[in-house]
Amino acid sequence: MEAKSEVTIKFSGELPTATPAANKKVEIEFTDQNGIVFTAQVNAKSWRKAETSASEFADWAGAVSGKLGQRTSNGFEVIDAGIQIFEKKAKEVKPDVAAAEAGAS
Repeated sequence: MEAKSEVTIKFSGELPTATPAANKKVEIEFTDQNGIVFTAQVNAKSWRKAETSASEFADWAGAVSGKLGQRTSNGFEVIDAGIQIFEKKAKEVKPDVAAAEAGAS
């Protein structure tokens, strides 16, 4: 049976360190909670867009997704990776339903 392996690495707080790579790409590296290192190459244009979004949003989260690649000495490669930054919206405080019903009677 043939299967696809895709991976999404989520992060927040700060952007990973980026180093220039060949073919208008930027290499970024993440270390997860288990100490596994994921290395990805994203388009330099996408990286600049992510940097801009991260600086514009007060609270944000990001994700790098792609295909799970070869095992490296300390982790894995992420192939055909893309990066996105999302603005974290403040959660609406919902009124306490029980208190609203008690006040209505």
